[in-house]
Amino acid sequence: MNIHNKKKFLSFLKFKRDFQKYGLEKARSYELILHWLNNRLSRNQFLVLSGIIVGCSAGLAGVILKTLVHNIHHFITTKVHFEYQVLFYIIFPFLGIVLTTSIVLTIFKGQDRKGIGAILYEIAQNSSIVSSVKMYSQIVQSAVTVGLGGSAGLESPIAVTGAAIGSNFAQTYRLSYKERTLLLAAGATAGIASAFNAPIAGIMFAFEILLTGVVFTDFIPLVVAAVCGSLLSRILLQEDILFRFYTREAFNYKNLPYYLILGIVTGLYARYFVVISQKVEHFIKGLNMSRLRKAMFGGAVLSLLCVLFPPLFGEGYDTVKAFTNGNTHNIIQNSFFRYFEIKDFTIIIFLILVLLLKAFATSFTIFSGGNGGNFAPSLFAGGTVGYLFAVVCQQIGFTEVPVTNLVLVGMAGAMSGVMYAPLTAIFLIAESSFGYDLFIPLMIVSIISYLIAKWFSPISPELKSLADQGKIFTNKHDKNILFSLKTEEFIDKYSQAIDENAPVNELFELVKNVNKNIFAVVNEDKILRGILTLDDIRPYLFTSDEVSATIIQIMKAPPAIIHPEDQPLEILQTFDDTGVWNLPVVDSANKFIGFISKSTILMSYRQLLKEYSE
Repeated sequence: MNIHNKKKFLSFLKFKRDFQKYGLEKARSYELILHWLNNRLSRNQFLVLSGIIVGCSAGLAGVILKTLVHNIHHFITTKVHFEYQVLFYIIFPFLGIVLTTSIVLTIFKGQDRKGIGAILYEIAQNSSIVSSVKMYSQIVQSAVTVGLGGSAGLESPIAVTGAAIGSNFAQTYRLSYKERTLLLAAGATAGIASAFNAPIAGIMFAFEILLTGVVFTDFIPLVVAAVCGSLLSRILLQEDILFRFYTREAFNYKNLPYYLILGIVTGLYARYFVVISQKVEHFIKGLNMSRLRKAMFGGAVLSLLCVLFPPLFGEGYDTVKAFTNGNTHNIIQNSFFRYFEIKDFTIIIFLILVLLLKAFATSFTIFSGGNGGNFAPSLFAGGTVGYLFAVVCQQIGFTEVPVTNLVLVGMAGAMSGVMYAPLTAIFLIAESSFGYDLFIPLMIVSIISYLIAKWFSPISPELKSLADQGKIFTNKHDKNILFSLKTEEFIDKYSQAIDENAPVNELFELVKNVNKNIFAVVNEDKILRGILTLDDIRPYLFTSDEVSATIIQIMKAPPAIIHPEDQPLEILQTFDDTGVWNLPVVDSANKFIGFISKSTILMSYRQLLKEYSE
């Protein structure tokens, strides 16, 4: 048998073993083919193939969601006559949030973890394993919320859906944690790429937000997935659904002062947006109501805001396109401002109120029970800030104001400050407007806004709580590895304990029969009273006289106490502060559980560091 045939035969035997081991007799035909290919192809080849499959699947999910929401919008806006338009601004946003909450409670059993934070949590705390339910639950929930007028975006649900598709594909073919994380990010990348028809922005999103603190040398599957998602979007989505801006001015370096000021304005607005979001979230969580009643309350607030200011209805991309096309008056015509004489001053007041209330509309949509994200709201708000800034400049007396360019770069600025993702914002607007010659103003505005946001809070406020608890990765690689360790795994629950009233001679017998060098002293209820080490009892070991002392007389207080919920990083800091290598662990009632060793944590850390470095 030659070498080639021998390799084929060994590959067949391996596939046969896997077939029996994993119960593949129940697998579908295409799964059997992929399992066979997984055995025949090299790791990189199979990852590229996986990137294509995951990218097409996540891209298709994005196309389905965008089309579904577009059709819902089209139906409710064209089937209702103008004189009754106020009614659907009252009914549909309220109905969207209430229906979404009802679907979550009845169909998905109350499981509604959503947003980018949910993906980051699964990467850091759940080995990148995402529930298969999220492959479709986010589509259903966000379609109802945003389709019926919720003031949120579809991009975060699309990213979560894509991440779930990538994770579950990797689980099906039993890929490792690093490969599973890579395909999870590839799915989210494809989802973002399909939502905006912007493959580079999708890749930047993965590197800036999802893969923070995760080291990768192989990113080809991300590129392949982004291309597949973007191609599907270009082929299947109608032109009016695509996130596209065709009208803009050529970049002129003389307009740099506009962009510098706009960067500061968008940065400050982004801070306002996230602060309002946090306050609304805290307010809604503090309400003593059932989830359904919170949804009704939030839906009523949203409906009222949409009646007063129709641009708050839905994603708001049509409003931004109206800014770039010069159709601002049509926006105001649908609001109660139409009863006033529409002048430039009226437009300024109207847009200021829209900007101030957009943060409330989005926050009540998301936190009262709807499903959506901050992508679209930040882009809408940024475009509005840019247009408002341009109108103010014109009123002051400046004549050659690049209105459309300010709208476009304003979108990038607000998104950069809200999402903490300047590269994603830059490439998103550049790809969506074919405005690669706008890279300089895009970078200026996005970076200024990002720096202002970082000055207020080094970590995105949306993720800060999870980061402080060590539940998601940050750009501090060493801490990420420590946070992935579990304190429970390091507790020696077979540690030796002795009663506080026992004679010292009983401890001598204990020392003879075990190889421990530290002992816990407890009372009859197993409450920790102190500790003893071999150094503490050595003076008594080598005396020929009978020792009459009891344990309570020679024990000492522990330099510190550890609890099971403490994080390894905190425990290592405690070890450094006390200068010891073993500390007792007790529960909330101060009952002794065991000892934890500094060397055990460090050994696990080194092993994990080695695995991450391979």
